[in-house]
Amino acid sequence: MKHGKHDAQLLKLALDIGVGYAKKRGFADFDKGISPKDKVECIYRLLVQDKLIQPLATDKEDGPNMKHKLILWIQRQLPEEHPLKD
Repeated sequence: MKHGKHDAQLLKLALDIGVGYAKKRGFADFDKGISPKDKVECIYRLLVQDKLIQPLATDKEDGPNMKHKLILWIQRQLPEEHPLKD
């Protein structure tokens, strides 16, 4: 898995947008006490359930791969001229 120079910012953006999406779908707000790892997994599973991203193979479902899927998802949502796309 290749790491880009904007991965941290893209992951933060994906989580922010993912939380907003979850709220619109009727889910409760994520508490301050929820770990980033759990937040990544919750948003990943919601996006898979809604068929917005392809699921990982069962043996590949781990934190780094879920983060990578979220990064790829948000990159596809950004316009071509967005500064995080280079």
